[in-house]
Amino acid sequence: MPHPLEQRLGVTFCDKSLLTLALTHSSRLNESIDATSDCNERLEFLGDAVLGAAIAQELYARHPEQQEGVLTSMRSSIVRGETLADVARRLELGRHLLMGAGEVSTGGCERASNLAAAFEAIVGAVFLDQGYESARLFCLDKLGSHIASLNATPNPQHPKSALQELVQGKRLPAPKYRIIDTEGQPHAPTFTAEVVVDGAVLGTGTGRSKSLAEQEAAREALAALPD
Repeated sequence: MPHPLEQRLGVTFCDKSLLTLALTHSSRLNESIDATSDCNERLEFLGDAVLGAAIAQELYARHPEQQEGVLTSMRSSIVRGETLADVARRLELGRHLLMGAGEVSTGGCERASNLAAAFEAIVGAVFLDQGYESARLFCLDKLGSHIASLNATPNPQHPKSALQELVQGKRLPAPKYRIIDTEGQPHAPTFTAEVVVDGAVLGTGTGRSKSLAEQEAAREALAALPD
């Protein structure tokens, strides 16, 4: 029997239990009487690696003129949590997440970190069910518009470097970054960072690493500062 989400995903799973697992949040385990039940965290770990490889491969092919640093920045702008959460919302993943009642009551079905994690877990599920090529095509299909948008700015500068140059040009003190929050499991945390320029908080951002969170904060600060 088909899973109700398969049509939106454009994927028909051979092993539908993989899709169910990809949608199962860790909070669900607290209410399960099945000691063998599991959540999507391992699939998220796998999907994160597959997604990163798929996007890196595509950017490498599309932008032969770009060096490693620029390609890394381009990839980070695509696989960041906010982007993946937006894709998950378009796919209506929140309606299908399996969570504990407490997580649901606090808005867990629409929380960006949960949506991004579920999307990565689905990538991992597609990889296990149908192999790397199918998973790669799935990633490119769902993130295609974000990849294409980079063509409009083929030489994106690293956001922290760009912010550094901008504040120097304005004769302001160098930006300072600090981590203000950490959420999630110890093996898969989500960090929130803020950037301070001349005593004022100009941007905040979240990411799966401290570096990515700082980059997102720098992007927000760049938008806040006039050229």
